[in-house]
This record gives sequence, C-alpha cells and structure tokens, in this order.
Amino acid sequence: MGDARTERAHSRTRLAVARPSARAAGALSRRVRGGSGLVIGGRVLLAVEPRALPELSRGRDVTLVSGTNGKSTTTALIVAALGAGDDVATNREGANTATALAGLLASTEAEEVVLEVDEDWLPWAIRETSPRTVVLTNLSRDQLTRHHEVGALAETWRSGLAGVPLVIANADDPAVVWSALAGHNHVWVAAGANWTADSLVCPACGGRCVRAGSDWACDSCELRRPDPDWWLDGDVLRCATTQAPLTLDLPGRFNVANAALAVTAAHITGGVPVSEAAARLGVVRSVAGRFEQVRFHGHDLRIMLAKNPAGWLELLDLMADDRYPLVLVLNAEGVDGRDPSWIYDVSFRPLRGRTVVVQGRRATDLLVRLEHDGVAARHIPGSLAAALWKLPAGRVDVVGNYTAFRAAVQEVRRA
Repeated sequence: MGDARTERAHSRTRLAVARPSARAAGALSRRVRGGSGLVIGGRVLLAVEPRALPELSRGRDVTLVSGTNGKSTTTALIVAALGAGDDVATNREGANTATALAGLLASTEAEEVVLEVDEDWLPWAIRETSPRTVVLTNLSRDQLTRHHEVGALAETWRSGLAGVPLVIANADDPAVVWSALAGHNHVWVAAGANWTADSLVCPACGGRCVRAGSDWACDSCELRRPDPDWWLDGDVLRCATTQAPLTLDLPGRFNVANAALAVTAAHITGGVPVSEAAARLGVVRSVAGRFEQVRFHGHDLRIMLAKNPAGWLELLDLMADDRYPLVLVLNAEGVDGRDPSWIYDVSFRPLRGRTVVVQGRRATDLLVRLEHDGVAARHIPGSLAAALWKLPAGRVDVVGNYTAFRAAVQEVRRA
C-alpha cells in the first residue's frame, strides 16, 4: 500500500511538471502549424509522465465514442445534444489517438468529457480513462494495412469493454453487439447497417450471421440481434415511452443514425429530455470539414469524406439523385491505409453519366476502377483548384479519403 501511495505521489509531481509543458507545446504548435496542437501537447505530456491519463481522468465524467464510421459526427452531435457548450471537453478536430487524447485532457479542466477514439485505441482509452459510458457506432474494414481483420478487432474491443458501466451500441451490427455484451449494462439503438459484407461471419463462433429484414442471428450459436431499446421510424427516434423527430443540418440517412446514438447518449448519461436533445442537433452543420459547404473559385462545394467501403456505400446513396460534377480524390498514405484494393468492394455504377474528375496519389487506380464500372472520368493532376478550373461554375461535390479530404479542406480554408 505504501509503495502505491509513493508512486502516485511521484506521478502527481511529474504531472505537475508535464501539464504546463504540454499546454505550452500545444499553444506553440497552434501558432506555428495551425490545428489543435493536441498531438504535440500529448507527446510532451506522455514523455514526462506516461501514466498521466488515469490521474487526469480522475473525477471526470468520461464518455468515449468509437467505430469505423461516424464517430466524429456522433461525438459532435452528443456534445450539441448535451447543450453544455464549452463546459464539455471534446476533440473537435477529430484527433483521436493516444497522444491527442492526452493533450486534450491536459488542456482542460472540464468535468464532462466526450472523446472520439480511434477504434484501434479504444481498449487503451478505456483502461486509461475509466469511462462511465462507451458509445459504439459500427465496425467494418478500414485502413487494411493497420487493422484489417474485423473479427480480431472485435475481440480486442470485447476484452477492453469488460467492466465498462454502460455501453450504448448499434444493435444492427453483429461485431458491435458481441463486443458490447462484455459491458455491465447495455442500451441498444437500432441505428441501421447498410454495409453488411463485413458481418457475414459470427464474431462469437465463426458461424454464419443470417439476416432477415432488420433482424439478424447466428445460425450456429445464440448470438442474435438484441431487442432495441431505441429505434428509428424514418427520421423519428422512438423508445417505449417517448419519441422525437431528428432534424439535422447534415445530409444522409447515416447521419440520422449517428444522431439517434447521440440523442440516446445525451438523454441517458446527461439527463437531457429527448425532445431538447433532438432540438439542439441543428447547430452542427459540419464536423472537422465533413459536409462543409463553401464558395471556392466560382463553385459551390460540398466536401465529404469516404475512407472505406461502408462510407462509400452511404455517400453513393446520398448522391444517387444528384447530377452535379464530382471530384474524387484517392491517396494511400499511412493514415489512409497503404492498400487501396478496397475500392473494388464498392460499386461505382451509380456515377454513370456524371461528370467525374479524379485526383490524388492513386488517381490511376481510381480511373481503372471507374472504367470497370462504366464510369467515364478524367484525371486532372494538381490542386483542387486546378480541377475546378476545368469544370463549369456551380455546385460540385468533392469526395476524398482521409488525407485527400483533409488536404481539400485545408486548401479551401487557406483561400
């Protein structure tokens, strides 16, 4: 016992030195390089005190949000639904790995914290921050060179979630359900799952997950879709005792699903009445550049992120009735995953007949993929502005995977 007390005292001493140093490093990074400065601040913090997060999390009400798609938007919507403004600390720019989370907790005194967490870092974040609630959106293939095996990732989630007081989870994703069952208590939200190719195999036993309408069940074990506590009826979120329309300033059915998880979390963890939580969602108009609508070089741009097959499926559905020109940008940098073969899991046929321009480090790969689906496209190298100069004035949708999307947002914001 004495050794533990001594070590904790030493940790507090190191933290007293590390925290102001981290804040100073973050502030300098913001001035010199822009951005949030959380990553460099977190690096300084963890270099001085590797065990800083448990101490920084002590006494705070921490909610973690993770999943392959939608975690940034769901996090932003939870913060909006809580209605607490700056009283809630959150990683608004989407920096969601260990150093960024450390940098954020070092930079704020807020008692309520809502953190987006990279799916690979979720078990670590649970261990370090002892969250009261974890919100799970979905789990599918993403960044194939980093964590390509969905079943293996689900297993690490399940281990990490053991003992979490409350898990609010998407009932329509088998990998999410199996992982979430390790928590003490569960709230199931029928948020939907359009992309089902990564949930054909039961994560519990390796059997076959069979779907029938909105229901699913393993044909070899007892894992099945739990009865939802909350569900969507069109754009209306319902439970047994109440309901509320979800009116968003964000496009797409997938964002309604994100909103369902967010309102549920704000109601259950923050005690916010469902109608109030739902009414607050309209303040979110873009999330770290996602769905940002801007005027740029004579064009009205809508900038969107599509980083994996599930994301592309949702965006293609969103754009199905549009006839606007498209700029598609594909990179394969480290955070994108260096293997872009996943583009062959997506059918681009809905883009036939559209004016399509491709850019990025892997533009040739994308051109070949589009040709296979009968989509005529042309490659215009260089900046986003270079592509827009070749397109008529008016509305243009810009879609890129992670580094491509981030570069497009930065180019537009510098103008």
